[in-house]
Parts: sequence; structure tokens; C-alpha cells
Amino acid sequence: MSSVNPFAVAGASLPDGFLQGFVVVMVIAVVVGTLFDIVHKGSARYFFANMRNARAKGRKVGGGDLASIAVKTAVVDVLASGEFCNTRRRIAHLLGMYGFVLYALATAVMVFCYSNSADSTPPIWPALWWIGALMVLVGLYWFWFFIRVDVSAEGHSPFRLVKADLFVLSLVVSVTLAVIWAATGARAGVVFWLYLLATAVLFVGVPWSKFAHMFFKPAAAFDKRVSRANGTAENLPTQTRDDPEQQKRHSMELLRDAPMDMGLGIKREAPRHY
Repeated sequence: MSSVNPFAVAGASLPDGFLQGFVVVMVIAVVVGTLFDIVHKGSARYFFANMRNARAKGRKVGGGDLASIAVKTAVVDVLASGEFCNTRRRIAHLLGMYGFVLYALATAVMVFCYSNSADSTPPIWPALWWIGALMVLVGLYWFWFFIRVDVSAEGHSPFRLVKADLFVLSLVVSVTLAVIWAATGARAGVVFWLYLLATAVLFVGVPWSKFAHMFFKPAAAFDKRVSRANGTAENLPTQTRDDPEQQKRHSMELLRDAPMDMGLGIKREAPRHY
């Protein structure tokens, strides 16, 4: 099962080029949806304006420093998901992220290179497809039922749905149906068409989900590191309050003379008082 190309099996009963055309349409949907999201929310305009303001107010950051910041952003914030302080949340995110990369890459290779049943698919690609799909399912089901803040901290049912859940929900449904479809023979039957429908919702729903944030977050992380390097720190207080200029940045008067270490606060215990 893990050595069989499921797209070659289904492709034998589908019109020539159907699977390739579907993947191309999904890629176009992601590009168009992301651009629409950027224009609609003004994300690009905000980032560029923020960068110009930071450059005008702060000290100049050299090319070498910018290259170093770019590398740190890629390694720490993107590849290692360093923005997550919660270890379980980070592991779940990394499982979902790297699983999706393997799953999507293997899907593209098998669809465009080996979807003809006459072609012999190297076993590595179906194996990577299965590994990636299972990583996605482990990470997302773990997140959905045990880590989500509205479930773990606020006591809501894991079956309560809101608009912000569209990305995670459509992804987990799509991959779940993909695994069921491949495990039951990979024929172009009801499960296959449901799989394509869930996949279409995932990619066509980009403007109404958090899918596009994977493109925004690296830019935001890079901008944050640059602002720290040039001294503007996004106009927020830095880790010291010894400098009078840093003290003035606090919007709350009572915090301007407060010590840096004020105890654990809300981190003292898990928020499970529902």
C-alpha cells in the first residue's frame, strides 16, 4: 500500500490531464487568494510603511547584518517555529508543517511525473506521501483536540467551529480523506471526489482562512528582528527599563517604574479555571 502511487490508480479511470489540471487550478487559487488577502487587508502596505518608519527613526543596519537577520529568521522563526513558547504547540506545528511539505511535494511529483499507470513510480514518493500525510494528521488532531486555546484553556467543545478554523479543519479533512481513499484502493469513487472537494475548499478558501499567514509570518518575523537591530523595537519597550527613553514607551503610567521581573503572573499556572 505504501509503495503504490494512488494517483496512478485513480488516473487510470479519469480523463487525461485531469489530475494535473486540478493541481494547477489549486496553485492558481492559492496565488490569487493570497494576493486578494494582501490587498484586502493591506498587509503589504502595512509592512512597507512600517519598514520605512523604522528606517527613518532608527540607526542604519548594514547589508551584512541584514543577511544575518535573514538567516536567523529562516532558521529560527521559519524552520524551527521559534515563535511558539509552548513546547507541545511547537511540536504539533512542526509535525503539521513538515508533514504538509512532504505530502504536497510527493503529491506534485506523483501527479505530474508518474500519474500514468504505465509509469513505474519510485517507491520513495508514495512512502514520503504517506509519511507526510500521517505527520499532518498527528500534528493537527493533537492540536485540534488537546492544544487549541478555546479547548484546553476555555473549556469549549473541540467540535465547536468558528470561521478561523477553516484552514485547519479543511486541511485535516482533506488529508484524512486522502488517507482513507489511498488505504481503500485509491479508486475514483465517492471518497476520491470528497477528497478533491475538501482540497478545493482548503485552497480556494485562502482569503477566508489563515492559509496566507504562512507567507506573512516570515516577513513579520524579519521586520521584527530588523526593528530590534536598528533600535526602534517596533516602538515597544525593550528588555531594560534603565533607559528613561525606554520607560517612556510604556502606555501605562504604573508600569514605567516597575521592575523587569514582576514574577510569573499569568504563567504561574495553566489557565484551567472554567
